[in-house]
Amino acid sequence: MSSTTTRAAARDVRAAAPLDPVPVVGPDWLESHLADPGVRVIEVDVNATAYTSGHLPGAVLWNPYADLKGPDYRPVGDDAIRALFERSGITPDTTVVLYGYAPSLGFWLMTLYGHPDVRILDTSRAVWQEAGRPFTTETPEVTPSRYPLPAPDDSIRATAADVRAAIGRPGTTILDARSAAEYSGERFWPSGTPEPGGRAGHVPSAVNVDAAGVFDERGRFRDRDTLARMFAGVDPDADVITYCTIGNRGSAEWFVLRYILGRANARVYDGSWAEWGHEADTPIA
Repeated sequence: MSSTTTRAAARDVRAAAPLDPVPVVGPDWLESHLADPGVRVIEVDVNATAYTSGHLPGAVLWNPYADLKGPDYRPVGDDAIRALFERSGITPDTTVVLYGYAPSLGFWLMTLYGHPDVRILDTSRAVWQEAGRPFTTETPEVTPSRYPLPAPDDSIRATAADVRAAIGRPGTTILDARSAAEYSGERFWPSGTPEPGGRAGHVPSAVNVDAAGVFDERGRFRDRDTLARMFAGVDPDADVITYCTIGNRGSAEWFVLRYILGRANARVYDGSWAEWGHEADTPIA
């Protein structure tokens, strides 16, 4: 298929996608577009076991620890991201749909690099499978693409230095998306697994809103009114920096603030606690 045909197919897919401004797709829409050449489905998961046991047809796995983070838990650079997009068969014309354990992190990453059409599957992997929708153990054969990666949009990203500068600053809210046990310093990782050399706690002045409440029992984003109540304690006029452990829960709350509640003044600290908690001199409460 020529690149012109592929681009046309991608445009047709986008035209048929839901017109709701929130960039999500339902399972019916995605099931009917799994074979479309202009759509690439990405499963984002920290463990390959779930993917190898079964996944959506044509889906490619992105493992945050292997693909998005270096051995020091810091985000990988532009060259590694370009290579990831290209080996996933993504071009700037591709409609990308993310699902799995950490789709919000993948969505934020593609938005960071200005991808025109990226969406989140608005249901959980388990609910998809339980409904008897297409599922396979076959690894797709993907033709590598070329992706001219633009410069990242730093208006939606915060660095560790940005977080330091934001501590206690009027007009800025640092939003901790982790569980109460992580926020209080009882745990470093969500599972409670010990982390040698890692310090537990939270960024001083950070407000804790557990991202577990963002989704309902079927893995869908909750309705706007419910989410507005959930984030009622976050000043709507404040600049917001979200974080969690590796960036996924922080990205989920960033997605809610930006796309569901209409608060454009939010950024993600994608280094998150995996980076902050390993530094020797970062302030911790």
